[in-house]
Amino acid sequence: MNQSPNSEQETPAPRSARTALIIVFLVVFIDLLGFGIVIPLLPRYAEEYTKPLNYSESVSGLIIAVLYCSFSAMQFIFAPLWGRLSDRIGRRPVLLIGLAGSVLSYAAFGFASELGSQQAKLALMFMFLARCGAGIAGATIATAQAVIADCTTRENRSRGMALIGAAFGIGFTFGPLIAWAGVSLAPQYRGGPGYLAAILSLLAFIYGYVKLPETRVLGKSGEHRSWLNLRRLLETLYLPSIGSLVLIFFLATFAFAGFEGTLSLLTQKALGYGEKSNYLLFAYIGFMLMLAQGYFYRKLSKTWDEIRLLRTGLILLFAGMVLISAITGFVEQIGKLAESLLPISFLFALAVTVFGFAFLTPSVQALISRRSDPQRQGEVLGVNQSFSALARILGPLLGLSLQPFSLIAPYLFSAGLLVLVALLAQRLNRV
Repeated sequence: MNQSPNSEQETPAPRSARTALIIVFLVVFIDLLGFGIVIPLLPRYAEEYTKPLNYSESVSGLIIAVLYCSFSAMQFIFAPLWGRLSDRIGRRPVLLIGLAGSVLSYAAFGFASELGSQQAKLALMFMFLARCGAGIAGATIATAQAVIADCTTRENRSRGMALIGAAFGIGFTFGPLIAWAGVSLAPQYRGGPGYLAAILSLLAFIYGYVKLPETRVLGKSGEHRSWLNLRRLLETLYLPSIGSLVLIFFLATFAFAGFEGTLSLLTQKALGYGEKSNYLLFAYIGFMLMLAQGYFYRKLSKTWDEIRLLRTGLILLFAGMVLISAITGFVEQIGKLAESLLPISFLFALAVTVFGFAFLTPSVQALISRRSDPQRQGEVLGVNQSFSALARILGPLLGLSLQPFSLIAPYLFSAGLLVLVALLAQRLNRV
């Protein structure tokens, strides 16, 4: 399955490749901007709609958890399917289908947000449909990664993959800020953030439809490619050069997702943050991600290979989890005496954690792309994205299950899991 440089898929002409990279960056940015607008509001609105139905606390919590996880569940199912389909019919139509789906999903969320408590069941149903639709549409991110693979050389692959991370970071910086502004300045227009996200996705769809070129070189393989082949998808995991990378990314994402899923509750209990402060905190995380992948990673990737960047990311991610554990434990023991130091130390720990995951993500994606058959880039990257989505389901579930026992428990577990990941990463061979 390893490919020599000469067997790499023929890349588009330089000008066409640059245009595709710029457009994919903008498309991912605008789509993630909409995602960043909606995700901080989702638990709040869902909780409001469960109250009039007089559900028990456990049932209400289950409904919110299902809403939260439905996005990742759909990505787990559809990421490899979209990737395989993009190998068959091209990247452009798949990305456009995803953007069109985002328009409908965010509009459905806006509609659900406007419904009153008298229509709580209908509102929850539309929220569930909106999150499932957004997950199906967002699963095309593996196809965006395949566009990067189509348009870059082996040597520039990791820097190209970091573009998507930077677009994530910028979108996730400004999305929560827009949500925060909407809640603060116009709380009466509850559907406004959802409709704004739909409009932004519509603009991305129009721009992509007009400007996005096809980057997949079709017709190079005589194999008949159905859009669903479970046997081929499972075969990917048994490839020694690919399966170990997918496992590393799954476990690292599992550890990071446990941190993400418990962060809002941690800041509420340890720092006393309210909803508006959490929007700003999510924006800060997005900014750190943008800085890490948009500048530091791309700069270091000129002299460091992907293996070294991946291992550096694991070290930083582990250090971040340990710092968060230490700060959280300090709060549990000393409480208010530490308040003057908490915000600065906590923001530093968050930055280290995000930098670690930001270094790891494009490194794994670039290595998987480089070690894959050029005719199966979308499919293989889709499998990796699918298992990443599964980790984002299981990680928060475990983290939220551990947190009632101790605030420190989810982060100690993640740190321990990352030790195992580091041992796996030591076995990776350079290519």
